[in-house]
Amino acid sequence: MGLNLPTISIIVPVRNEATYIDKSLSPILNQDYPAACTEIFVVDGMSADGTRENIQREADKLTNLHLLENPELIVPTALNRAIRQASGEIIIRVDGHCEIAPDYVRQCVHHLQTSGAEGVGGPIETIGETKAAQAIALAMSSWFGMGGSAFRTIKDRAKWVETVPFAAYKRETIEKIGLYDEELVRNQDDEYNYRLLKQGGKILLTPDIRSRYYSRGSLRKLWRQFYQYGFWKVRVMQKHPRQMRLRQFVPFLFVLSLILTTLLPIGWGMLALILLAYLLADIATSTGIAKEHGWDYFPALLLAHPTMHVAYGLGFLVGLVRFARRWGDKIGHVPEW
Repeated sequence: MGLNLPTISIIVPVRNEATYIDKSLSPILNQDYPAACTEIFVVDGMSADGTRENIQREADKLTNLHLLENPELIVPTALNRAIRQASGEIIIRVDGHCEIAPDYVRQCVHHLQTSGAEGVGGPIETIGETKAAQAIALAMSSWFGMGGSAFRTIKDRAKWVETVPFAAYKRETIEKIGLYDEELVRNQDDEYNYRLLKQGGKILLTPDIRSRYYSRGSLRKLWRQFYQYGFWKVRVMQKHPRQMRLRQFVPFLFVLSLILTTLLPIGWGMLALILLAYLLADIATSTGIAKEHGWDYFPALLLAHPTMHVAYGLGFLVGLVRFARRWGDKIGHVPEW
């Protein structure tokens, strides 16, 4: 590794991540990139489960690890608070629910310096720690489950994309685009990366930037996660209509069709056809995954797919109602530096 390396700021927003914080923080602290060139900000959303204490113990030992408070409790405020304090020439966001590869920072730096991209990231390997969680992870990695989302389904080639998880940006890019929209509890990455593209930037997904993400461990937590994705996607759509893709409307149209067919006088037959078609697709997908990974995942897979789709679609529908008067508001809450 040569001299004159760019300095790095890694930002980790967390809240009540005691189960995962050590697994997430350890690979960040053990990157093959020089620690002298790296500062780490863990921004805690007032955790009540011991997360903060775990972080503080590490911060007491290390001069480049800093613990910040995030009283607003949501990810975009955490990111913005750390960005304002960060001094790195490259800024990388890492999730408290994931593990990055030992060369993650080095690969991000390499691709930002050589590819012409202004944002870089890699595919996620979604994993689970229990049988139920692993079934959810498999469902989240399938084309049927996620509609062909590139960073979840493409793992063998580099590709110019619209968004990546746990992205790395040059500081000059962030100064040009601005801070994160603090209205968006979810989907803030989608909105931010669209602003980057809109200003002529490019985003690279490349398989040598590797991370593992721990899936939700229950269908209840999965429902909540995807409901929020659908709900807040409405605000992203209102601000940036061209950011939307057809696959992002499919869960909403599915839920809407279920509701409408129950209201029509002759709609029960149509409802049965829609449910039968979905069930066959679910069975076919779950069978294919189970053949490869194990039949004991099959029952949970059958439930995980509709949980994601119905939760997202219902969240989108509720978002349309909740934000019905916000179609003229394209700015949101992007604060000043």
